Amino acid sequence: MKKLTKAIALAGVMTTGLTGAQLAQAEVDVSASAAVASMYLWRGLDLGNGDAAVSGDITLSSGGAYAGMWTSSGDSAAGNEYDLYVGYGGEMEGFSYDVSVLTYVYPSAGNFEEDADTSGNTFDLSELIASVGYMGASFSYYYPLAGDGNDDYSYMTLGYGMGAYSATVGISDDNEDNEDNIYTHVDLSYAYTDSLAFTVSKVVSAELDETEDDTKFVVSYSLPIDL
Repeated sequence: MKKLTKAIALAGVMTTGLTGAQLAQAEVDVSASAAVASMYLWRGLDLGNGDAAVSGDITLSSGGAYAGMWTSSGDSAAGNEYDLYVGYGGEMEGFSYDVSVLTYVYPSAGNFEEDADTSGNTFDLSELIASVGYMGASFSYYYPLAGDGNDDYSYMTLGYGMGAYSATVGISDDNEDNEDNIYTHVDLSYAYTDSLAFTVSKVVSAELDETEDDTKFVVSYSLPIDL
């Protein structure tokens, strides 16, 4: 796919200039985890109509570079989801940065066009994500690279965390004035342990249906997988 090709190309750029010996000596860390959540909450919206979601991920990292895959039981419209990502990030003196490319893949979904024959189609979308942070504050911007769905939109988040508590404001906008993609949401989270977390999410500004305007309560539990 074109989007995945871009991600692979970016990974190639990250390793350009390293000799075979240097690559062999580079330490590669592998991490993985599994999680279950009472709801598939994504950008303030419930994608699973209230059903629980099971997910897992695996990441390879070396220095500041990383690549991996995240998979979930999916949402009610698009089915199972596989996200492929590659990026680079770092931190110094309380300042952090991260740039990544993320591709969403839904093998069983079509292109979401009305009355379209979606059999055998794959819907995917890629985003370039740039994030910066300082102390407990963070800002992220998601820029659409390409996709079979709407690729003329923007999404950004402002966040702040202190200890086990965190707050996130997400702003979704659609340059084509699609009201379904123009809204603001607020998420408040509490990490009871490293594994157990609680989130309250509310869409505070939007032209959405009553279901999406409801306050959402999510309980999630995750565990690392030893490899």
